[in-house]
Amino acid sequence: MVRAGERRAAIGARGRLALRAAEAATWASRKAGRGRGSMIGGLVALKIDPDILTGLGSGRRTVVVTGTNGKSTTTRMTAAALATLGDVATQADGANMDAGIVAALHAHFDAPLAALEVDELHVPHVCDAVSPAAVVLLNLSRDQLDRVGEINMIERKLRAGLARHPETVVIANCDDVLVTSAAFDAPNVVWVAAGGGWAGDSVSCPRTGEPIVWDGEHWYSTGSEFKRPTPDWWLDDENLYGPDGLTIPMTLALPGKANRGNAAQAVAAAVTLGAVPTDSVIAASGVNEVAGRYSTVQHGSHSVRMLLAKNPAGWQEALSMIDPTVDGLVIAVNGQVPDGEDLSWLWDVRFEHFENVAVVAAGERATDLGVRLLYAGSQHTTVADPLKAIESCPPGRVEVLANYTAFRDLGRALAREANDA
Repeated sequence: MVRAGERRAAIGARGRLALRAAEAATWASRKAGRGRGSMIGGLVALKIDPDILTGLGSGRRTVVVTGTNGKSTTTRMTAAALATLGDVATQADGANMDAGIVAALHAHFDAPLAALEVDELHVPHVCDAVSPAAVVLLNLSRDQLDRVGEINMIERKLRAGLARHPETVVIANCDDVLVTSAAFDAPNVVWVAAGGGWAGDSVSCPRTGEPIVWDGEHWYSTGSEFKRPTPDWWLDDENLYGPDGLTIPMTLALPGKANRGNAAQAVAAAVTLGAVPTDSVIAASGVNEVAGRYSTVQHGSHSVRMLLAKNPAGWQEALSMIDPTVDGLVIAVNGQVPDGEDLSWLWDVRFEHFENVAVVAAGERATDLGVRLLYAGSQHTTVADPLKAIESCPPGRVEVLANYTAFRDLGRALAREANDA
């Protein structure tokens, strides 16, 4: 393994200049009160040295985590599990494109390990740069079609990218048809039955176009030998099971079945790199908050729990985490570029079954959401400002379910309020 000093030599003079410029840009951004400055630092470094990612990634044992949903949570769990082996470079804020990855590796320059969250479209060239020891494939479903494009195209790009790295171990969710297809030809695959609550984007075989048939938890293509592989790791409501009869009790701090699947893949990745399975489970289970998600904050007479969802599959999972005994539910939706400006996906989400909860539609696209809730038969009010929407709920516990920019902006508003108090 390349040591930190050798990594500096591998970066070269141009790379060192790029990193010094990145440090200056980061400092200036922070002094100007424009945030942490990591993104601008990464952008500056890449502008000066387009190959800086290769230098920063050299000599590390890296896990790349990707998928439509669960990237940030799984990356945090993977980093926690890998930390049982040594220092880990990782993103703290979910910045999963090149600039954010460069910033994370620069900030943890000496770390021999890395757990990197990577946007699906960026996985092939990031893998080319950092030559990961493992790639975690979580799930694939429709998300931001105006930016990402058709989902089968993403599967094909991932498949082609993995083919260039036959030495990489792929940790793949065998309950997801598209993920299985992307990993199916890789020579080193660890299959994890991580669950797949959303099958709406996997009705046909990505390889032949023939129907996919489901038989309980198993599935197969009617047009080829393509079918659900036998998992190496699997789980139930109490335990995580692994190779050679391994059984480990697993109780997570985070809610939801999807997060149990995320933890299973994080543990499998860490074990692939040499971590002790029980230590990995304990470390991943201790993750209780991810960039503000699942956190609870006080706003006046309301105790507010924050949940994030960004696409039909994610919304369906997040809705299953809503406590039906809460005093209010605020659903906030924006339609900015990071969210995807086309909100037709709202009609794929089941918004029924809120009979006993005060529901408030909020966000920049509160009216669009209100129409969808009306057709779902969900009694609701419409208050565009998420803070005022929370205040309109009865005193007590309020759940907030928001898409990306609505979640981000509300989190900032609540943080400013807490700082001013």
